[in-house]
Amino acid sequence: MVQRICNHAAVLVLGLFAGVVLTAAGLGLGGLGLGQGVQVQATATQGVDNFSIATGFVDEGIEALYFLDFITGDLRAVVISRRTGHFDALFEYNVLNDFGTRIKNPKYLMVTGLAALPRGSRSTQLANSLVYVAEASTGQVFAYAMPWDSSASKAGQPQSGQFIRMGGGSIRTTVLRDAE
Repeated sequence: MVQRICNHAAVLVLGLFAGVVLTAAGLGLGGLGLGQGVQVQATATQGVDNFSIATGFVDEGIEALYFLDFITGDLRAVVISRRTGHFDALFEYNVLNDFGTRIKNPKYLMVTGLAALPRGSRSTQLANSLVYVAEASTGQVFAYAMPWDSSASKAGQPQSGQFIRMGGGSIRTTVLRDAE
C-alpha cells in the first residue's frame, strides 16, 4: 500500500514538473522562466433568473460592466473613471424591438468579444469590444458597439450615450417552436 502511494506521488510530481516545463516553453519563457511573458486578457459573464452581466474592454487598460435586464430589455454599461474610481460613463439601449416584442419569457445570453473596428478620426469612436446578445428561443443574435471618447475618459469627463446596433439576425435556420 505504501509502495503504491509513493508511486502515485512520484507520478504526480513528475507530471507537475513536466507541465511547468512545457507551459514555460510554450509561453516563450525558455523552459526556465527566462525571456518575455505573455499578456492575457479575460472577460467575465454571469446570469441569473432575468438578469445578466458581463465585462468587456472599452479602451486600453479599462473595461465596462454590461447589464441586461431580461424583463425590460434594457442593456446598460458603466465604466469606472481612471481618475476618480467612480462610475462616470453610462450607455443604454433597449433590445426588445430588435428581438421582437412578442417573446413572453425571453431567454437571453450575453457575452463580449474584442473588436478592432474602424475608429475613424472623430473624438467619439467605438469601444474595443462588442456585446453579443442572443435569444435562445428564437435563435436570434445581435451585436452592439458602445461609442467611446478616449479623450474625455483621459480628462475625467463623464460620458453617456446609446449603444449602436452593428448587425445580427437569426443564427438558426429552422424554427423549433413558436416564440410565444
